[in-house]
Amino acid sequence: MTVEAHIRKNMQPVRCSVITVSDTRDETTDRSGKLMMELLEEQGQSLSSYRIVKDEEELIQEAIMAEVQRDDVDVVLLNGGTGIAKRDVTIEVVESMADKIISGFGELFRMLSYTEDIGTAAMLSRATGAVVRSTGVFATPGSSGAVKLAMERLILPELVHIRNELKK
Repeated sequence: MTVEAHIRKNMQPVRCSVITVSDTRDETTDRSGKLMMELLEEQGQSLSSYRIVKDEEELIQEAIMAEVQRDDVDVVLLNGGTGIAKRDVTIEVVESMADKIISGFGELFRMLSYTEDIGTAAMLSRATGAVVRSTGVFATPGSSGAVKLAMERLILPELVHIRNELKK
């Protein structure tokens, strides 16, 4: 690949889908989904779609599958449904669909949460990254603080790199 082609490829916006997993939020109360979209826009990335789904295994799986099958989605960003309560199943769904797990994402998220934010409660923070059908998929807790941390410190700095690696 020529230098010019490499630069052009890196300058194209990453096309993202945002999925909020919640039994209680709607478009007017979904602060975390809105924050994800705002941060993407600030970075010059592209929003392909946004939706809210109930915290039910089948609905989450259907939403992820619909997004990874789209030609205009490079990365799927989920927030919510990651706790340790019986109802929280986002992590299990993402990992069951994964062709590859991006272990470092969850590890780094918990490390940053511990040192910069919530201390020992970080051990309860479940976050995961995966590759599903050549699409990056990242699941974060649903709090705005967790979304801000994950997006600003981990996802956004690597978003173009992730897209480019997955397109090889």
